[in-house]
Amino acid sequence: MVRHLAKAGCIALGLWLGGAADAAPPQRVVSMNLCTDQLAMLVAAPGQLVSVSYLAVDPMASAMVAQAETLPVNHGLAEEIAFLRPDLVLAGRYTTRVTVDMLTRLGHRVEIFEPENSLDDIRANLRQMGRVLGREARAEALVAQMDAELAQIAAAAPPVRPETAIYYSSGFTSGAGSLGNTIVETAGLENIAPRLGMGAGGVIPLEALILAGPRLVVRGQTYQGHSRGEEMLRHPALEAMLTPPRAQAETRPEWSCGTPLTVNAIRALQDAARAGAGL
Repeated sequence: MVRHLAKAGCIALGLWLGGAADAAPPQRVVSMNLCTDQLAMLVAAPGQLVSVSYLAVDPMASAMVAQAETLPVNHGLAEEIAFLRPDLVLAGRYTTRVTVDMLTRLGHRVEIFEPENSLDDIRANLRQMGRVLGREARAEALVAQMDAELAQIAAAAPPVRPETAIYYSSGFTSGAGSLGNTIVETAGLENIAPRLGMGAGGVIPLEALILAGPRLVVRGQTYQGHSRGEEMLRHPALEAMLTPPRAQAETRPEWSCGTPLTVNAIRALQDAARAGAGL
């Protein structure tokens, strides 16, 4: 009798696992994070994604505004997301925890994605998105396309690695272990932040930046209006330093999140260094 019960249990477990493996892909997917917004828009089947975060339509932050504008936006509030009746919610590790916890308690399936700070992180998150959306082939195609473009960029890297500084509002910068550092290094340039003892982030005083004298300064985008932090990006001493052979560039929306579109930021930075610094 025990043997028969054990056998029946194994059969039932096998049927359950088989049914789980063959489960239909989610049909009403809601993303509440800028980075998962863009990964989902790249990977999802038509009609599968029903809402993205409001940041996806911000041209200063999102590299996919035109596509995002075809979808309803959400503001990461539990009640508005629950109202959309999602069968899958996409969130980042640091997306509003209160909302994520509440949605989970309400029985919604929430998939968490880690930040993309490296090319391997981008590949991993693409594949994760492919798995949860039932779009593995699409995700693998995007990884292959990205790797092919990265190979072209590597072949076009400058013969020397010009020192480069990333300089955001209030002097903030991106150092080792950050997406910004990955963009700079993959373009064939050398980020000065690690040499100055910076981790993933930190502040470079304007005086230290000028003394370091990088060949290329990548300034952060500035919003309309006025702020004291952004005044540093237009400081006369910095402007005086940025004359040939030194060059300058500006971050793009592709710097906000690690996606296959990050390749565009890498290529643009490499082109700016080559044109501006005579490489």
